[in-house]
Amino acid sequence: MSLPPHKHPYTPWIIGIAVIGSFLFAVYHLSDVLTPFIVAAVLAYILNPLVCKIEKLGINRSRASMWVMLFTFFLIVALLLVIVPMLLQQLHLIIQRIPKLVDYVQTQALPWLNQKFDKHIILDENTITAWLRANASVIQGNLQKTLPAVMQSGGALASGLSNLILLPLLLYYFLLDWSHWEDGVRTMIPRRYLDGYNRIAGNMDTVLGEFLRGQLMVMLIMGMLYGTGLMLTGLDSGFAIGMVAGILVFVPYLGAFTGLLLATLAAVLQFNTWGGLLAVWGVFAVGQLLESFLITPKIVGDRIGLSPFWVIFSLMAFGQLFGFVGMLIALPLAAICLVLIQEGKAFYLNSRFYQREE
Repeated sequence: MSLPPHKHPYTPWIIGIAVIGSFLFAVYHLSDVLTPFIVAAVLAYILNPLVCKIEKLGINRSRASMWVMLFTFFLIVALLLVIVPMLLQQLHLIIQRIPKLVDYVQTQALPWLNQKFDKHIILDENTITAWLRANASVIQGNLQKTLPAVMQSGGALASGLSNLILLPLLLYYFLLDWSHWEDGVRTMIPRRYLDGYNRIAGNMDTVLGEFLRGQLMVMLIMGMLYGTGLMLTGLDSGFAIGMVAGILVFVPYLGAFTGLLLATLAAVLQFNTWGGLLAVWGVFAVGQLLESFLITPKIVGDRIGLSPFWVIFSLMAFGQLFGFVGMLIALPLAAICLVLIQEGKAFYLNSRFYQREE
């Protein structure tokens, strides 16, 4: 009579840690190569439910994947065609208004500062020339440090363009084969661990899906909200600044802070009264309140467990370790780690080691 094989409870954890460790090792050494693949994988994960819904209408998956890919890149290109020219126009207006800003500093700001703090600061050609002479060695050293980075930027630009061209093709194949990969991974799982795998994978899919798809919707809503509000204030290129603020909403408070900074600079250069500046600040105050207390709780929800602290820490930590690619995989890995921590906690609380009183 043969005995049933012994089930080791720690085996799945060892395998899971080994898989995650191997993935991080590959990301660390192949970050430049993996960038378009990771971007395509994240987009495919977000868009896969849409492909499945189209497939249920009787359309084959190949055609559904092509439609979704084309629609996605049409939206991205249309958004870039709207935002980039507006930002360039705003930059041109800022350059044109620099003389007015210098005049304002000379005639109003510096006299107020000198009177308020009992100083004698003068901004003229002699002052600027003296400062440049005193700091010539520092400026020269900084330029020498900057030149290698500028020389390398050409290669980075070429790599970025090639990745941009490769991205639609990768997204199409990710969408096309996503369901086959899911079935293939599930087939390779030992049957005695299948229930645990389905539970953990289901929890990860819930956390990742609700966060990524919900956060994408929040970004679009906040971009439109900020953009429309800034347009109504009469701010030049207000829609572009608002969309940039909305896109950066996925990092807590970064979108509002960046948008407020850009909009304040543009308002100071454009408006001659406090009314326009206060209107711009009011747009971001209302937007931040709506995002924090209505939009994000309704769409993303607090039940997924990804707190702002966890999001900020994961972005900073993985960004520091793996650069730009680390920021791309930060939120998915944070969600995976959160689910694994919850599973480990439940395993520990149900273990004999924890429950034994002696």
